[in-house]
Amino acid sequence: MDQHQNAHIYWKKNKKYLLTLLCIWFIVSFGAGILFKDYLNTFHLGGFKLGFWFAQQGSIYVFVILIFIYVRLMNSLDKKFGYSEDDTN
Repeated sequence: MDQHQNAHIYWKKNKKYLLTLLCIWFIVSFGAGILFKDYLNTFHLGGFKLGFWFAQQGSIYVFVILIFIYVRLMNSLDKKFGYSEDDTN
């Protein structure tokens, strides 16, 4: 595989990761905080209705977790394609 084709596959996988993680964040923030809030409000977390909690706190926590997942995914992708920072050429 040549360098150009290798880079194309790398960025295709990177975009797939981004799209997947942003969709998860959208579902959690918009879905849980707005669309499904009435159902989620029948449950409580820490004394607050769950729909309210997701709208105010939960989506932020999920976003931070997704950042760490993205970093981990990209580190493994970098190593797989030889773009790792650990390489000392």
